[in-house]
Amino acid sequence: MNLEEFKTKVLPLQERLYGFSLRILGNSEDAKDAVQDIYVKLWKMKDSLHTYINLNAFVMTVTRNHCLDKLKGKKTVSLEGKHISSDHYIDPSPEEIFEKKDVMEKIKLIISGLPENQRTIIHLRDIEGYDYSEISNIIDMSVNNIRVNLSRARKKIREELLNKYYQHENSGSRDTIGKVL
Repeated sequence: MNLEEFKTKVLPLQERLYGFSLRILGNSEDAKDAVQDIYVKLWKMKDSLHTYINLNAFVMTVTRNHCLDKLKGKKTVSLEGKHISSDHYIDPSPEEIFEKKDVMEKIKLIISGLPENQRTIIHLRDIEGYDYSEISNIIDMSVNNIRVNLSRARKKIREELLNKYYQHENSGSRDTIGKVL
């Protein structure tokens, strides 16, 4: 792969790599450093990159592995960072905006408590928009196991939101949860 191919095929993935790194590492500066390290690693591999059928999945796998290597010594993983957006309103009121932000913060908190595989899968599928086969290539797991883990993660998020946060509140919050999930 020459410089022009690298610029057109690999460099445009920067935002995805940064968002994914940020989700895993939990720190903006660490995520930026990770993306730079990954680009250096990929540039050194430029001559063999053409052998990968799904370059996008390979790059995400490299990113995941690099970030997990960086985390080896840390005990917890913070999932702060990329804002999860779910705008279904044409012109939301200030109350709706506040409520949606509140729900999203609670969802982030719940996601941070999920097992690593479920966190990774929910990020790749629901935030990055990868399909099941791409996720399978990235994390080396069968599509069926990915579906099961994703279903369990979503169910856990829904249950915790409804039971832990909205047990005694009005149904308006439950409507917002339904729109977000």
